[in-house]
Amino acid sequence: MAPDPDVFVVGAGVIGISAALALQARGLSVAVVDREGPAAGASAGNAGAFAFTDILPLASPGILRKAPKWLLDPLGPLSVPTAYALQIAPWMFRFWRACSPRNVAHSTVAQTALMDLSRAELEPFLHATGTAAMLRKDGNLQVYESEAEFQVSLPGWRVRAEHGIDFRHMGAAEMADLQPGLAPRFGLATFTPGWYSIADPKLYTIALAERFRQQGGALLRDEIWGLETDGNSVTLLGAGGVRRRAGHVVLAAGAFSHRIARTIGDRIPLETERGYNTTLPADAFDLRTQITFGGHGFVITRLSTGIRVGGAVEFGGLSRPPDFRRSEAMLAKARAFLPGLRPEGGVQWMGFRPSLPDSLPAIGRARATSRVIHAFGHGHLGLTQSAGTARLVADLVTGRAPAIEIAPFSPQRF
Repeated sequence: MAPDPDVFVVGAGVIGISAALALQARGLSVAVVDREGPAAGASAGNAGAFAFTDILPLASPGILRKAPKWLLDPLGPLSVPTAYALQIAPWMFRFWRACSPRNVAHSTVAQTALMDLSRAELEPFLHATGTAAMLRKDGNLQVYESEAEFQVSLPGWRVRAEHGIDFRHMGAAEMADLQPGLAPRFGLATFTPGWYSIADPKLYTIALAERFRQQGGALLRDEIWGLETDGNSVTLLGAGGVRRRAGHVVLAAGAFSHRIARTIGDRIPLETERGYNTTLPADAFDLRTQITFGGHGFVITRLSTGIRVGGAVEFGGLSRPPDFRRSEAMLAKARAFLPGLRPEGGVQWMGFRPSLPDSLPAIGRARATSRVIHAFGHGHLGLTQSAGTARLVADLVTGRAPAIEIAPFSPQRF
């Protein structure tokens, strides 16, 4: 019988695997357990961006201004199925409160600190794990359909400028030089060169998992439904009555994390943003930078495995079947916005983004025991914040002072 590891990580997405590697680097024995295996959830189908410039929380006055119009379109950038509206109402109330100017300012400071840490940690982490060749630095082009839409974006860009984020506004001619093929309806844009991406998020997470395994880590399959603690260790409760024990547990199970956290007394208001995309063949369009259509809530990304058209937010929980009409609606818009785009041969996908009302993740110790570390709720920014979160998790498990102030990310803040 194998000895108990120093740490069990629950969740084999990019957050969990990155944390496992960071813990290995501190000399700890680590096992990762997941109900499906590496990169089976949101880590497989995201847009592949390290969006370090995306410091403004989703919970903001801007989203409140857009939400009424978006909610009127059942296939638009933001939707809540009627049958789910009552269930999500308490989360939406917390989200509304997080949109106050004071709370947005607080969240922006915290988000910026985590972004700065994640940027600083990323390239050393990639080199240490043999994945540096997968990093791309193509930037991001945020496009606008009108002068009015551009003007509405300017306060956000001023906040980014105050934090030293590099960007430049441009007109149609400069846009065409940077990214040919955009429809004439987009006459203004903002380019952020510090927006990185990964060749393919699923292949990246699988490569990290393989490095973890090569370094002696164990990758296990089981559905963990609960935790128990006796003060000196933590026991994982798995399907079929399987029990596993370790000195520490890192809970990084994405959209399912709050169910497990509840078994040790932490009631964390996690909701599920159901994201959709279509991945087209690599030759579907000559894409030179990631393009964000902010007014329509989706992006187009060049991956090593194809052209990905995805985004939007559907708050529909974990049980409802996918509504791939949402993928089709985004693809139809992409065809209109990029007239040369070839839409044939696409593969559709839906995944769960774990999101908290104030747009900040839960990173910190459980209420009942310091031996359980929560690391989930990153929303759209799991890949972006993975290296920084891994650093914080390793600091907490090994008793070091966290690299940044983590009080804003406390799992108990709600």
